[in-house]
Amino acid sequence: MTRRGGAIAAVLLRRVGLAVWHARFGLRRGSARRRAFARQLRLACEELGPAFIKLGQLASVRPDLFPPEVVFELERLRDRVPPVPAAEVRAIVRRELGADPEQLFAAFDPEPLATASIAQVHEAELAGAYRPVVGATLPAGARLAVKVVRPGVAAAIEADLALARRWIARLERLPFVARWRPRALLREFEASLASELDLRREGRVADRFARDFADDARVAVPTVVWRHTTRRVLTTVLVRGWHLNELDEARRAGIDAHGLAVHGAEVFLRQVLVHGRFHADLHPANLLVTPDGRICYLDFGIVGRTTPPQRLAIAQLLVATAYGDAERALGASRALGLEVPESAVPAVRDEVAKLLRRHLMERSPADLRGFAIAFLGMLADHRIAIPEGYGLLIKALVTVEGVSRALVPDIDVVQAAKPVATRLVVQQLVRPERLRERLPAAARAALVELLA
Repeated sequence: MTRRGGAIAAVLLRRVGLAVWHARFGLRRGSARRRAFARQLRLACEELGPAFIKLGQLASVRPDLFPPEVVFELERLRDRVPPVPAAEVRAIVRRELGADPEQLFAAFDPEPLATASIAQVHEAELAGAYRPVVGATLPAGARLAVKVVRPGVAAAIEADLALARRWIARLERLPFVARWRPRALLREFEASLASELDLRREGRVADRFARDFADDARVAVPTVVWRHTTRRVLTTVLVRGWHLNELDEARRAGIDAHGLAVHGAEVFLRQVLVHGRFHADLHPANLLVTPDGRICYLDFGIVGRTTPPQRLAIAQLLVATAYGDAERALGASRALGLEVPESAVPAVRDEVAKLLRRHLMERSPADLRGFAIAFLGMLADHRIAIPEGYGLLIKALVTVEGVSRALVPDIDVVQAAKPVATRLVVQQLVRPERLRERLPAAARAALVELLA
């Protein structure tokens, strides 16, 4: 075993031991035991570095594969690393963009604004006017954020993934491991990591998002400067604002937090139900509230997608959930790929109805996060597979609730979303292609009623 392999094994064994201790050697049952193991898994990822942090972050948006306790614990992963020396950053910029930062930009700050395990961000100043793909021309002197992939990170991640492949080849011989399809899961994560290491993809997604919301004065997306963007360097306009843990200052500056929270929920629903693509990684570091009262979206590394048929089913699911209709919620879920065995339908429907009442209908404000954890746990108890897109959507909705409550602690996101979801359902139902599809069935139903 290599030195790195031994170090990884030592960390994992220590964290498993601590998890067993905190789980009282198995005496703690169900969710409490899973929470103990989930916390140690998060701490192990943070301790082991970039590859494991990114794998943990990818796992945190996959409630179709992992228990809800693990999913919601891993979203707390923190990415704290020392900055790359300025000389190494200059070397990367020179290699990627063909010249030193001082030649490319009117100014370039060697001290980073932010650091993470994959990349770090530096402030710069645009040397000459630039016409972007989306938005108005940027004048010379515009402040920029230059995101640079850390040197050697791709090789370090690949080395850790190579170790993981060897371990999986051994572990998947065990039946309880094989049922998780670990090799296929690792390949999926490898593809996601490769995509995230190519900053051009993030730039393209940001441009599409900006185009989707070009008519919304309360949404901001940093403009991409493609002149200074490559696989390892992403240059955008620098947006100033407050992160979600700095909102007391924003409120003192006169920001309408409640209006932004409600609008943010509507923006998310438009992403899902109108545009068919949504930001699926809305943790606090990826959002800013700007001084002029806009929501600024950052870091488009994880994006969910919906097809037209899925959008209608999602809209129906949201409305059914908001109004506590378990029967319709399950019907819409089936249209999204959730397969409940016929023998389990009555029990699952009754449990969903109880969860809707307990977490959404009889609570003020509604507890969407509590409902999601209990609902996903209930599906796991019944051994009902959760479709990937379905799980990602539920996770994203819970994140939107968390973001909204950072703005307004007592906001009821379910109530705020009701009119928006209802309106979007109506818009979907009256689309010409949908009317043509439903007209024959409606005519038959009307004829039966008339002749009865």
